[in-house]
Amino acid sequence: MPRIVLFLLLLLLPVLSPFATAQQAGQGLTEVTDRPPSPDFLLTDMDGNRHRLSEYRGRVVIINFWATWCPPCRAEMPSMQRAWEQLKKEGILMFGIDVGEDEDTIFQFTANYPVEFPLLMDQDSSVIGQWPVRGLPTTFVVDPEGRIAYRAIGGREWDDPELLVLVRALKR
Repeated sequence: MPRIVLFLLLLLLPVLSPFATAQQAGQGLTEVTDRPPSPDFLLTDMDGNRHRLSEYRGRVVIINFWATWCPPCRAEMPSMQRAWEQLKKEGILMFGIDVGEDEDTIFQFTANYPVEFPLLMDQDSSVIGQWPVRGLPTTFVVDPEGRIAYRAIGGREWDDPELLVLVRALKR
């Protein structure tokens, strides 16, 4: 399937999916009741640092799959930065995994949407294929045991106090 078709499908799936509930469309996080293990990955950030998810076991990790061409992804990026400014002091990690784009494209994006949390590059889309992503943006909250505790399909205001209560409650 051509890459552009895949990107369009990822963008439209949250709207077309029968699983796009009111809770997912709003501010809430959807609990993943069976808490499956999160797929491990090894990706490079914009500074050339390598990040392996399994090395962060013992910590809460927010993983956001996104792309620069995705309007809801762009809209939620400032709130993710505000959330990061609160959460980093508490030992909670946040990664934005850009899907299918190169470093130059992401770098240009950050000129208009500056973020300080690590932006990882899944240039060949191999990592996104291992996760239950239904569209972009999709965000997962991984508990300290490395299990997927929450999922959010579509954009959120990540600095919303009620949303952050759920994330913080996962800390040991």
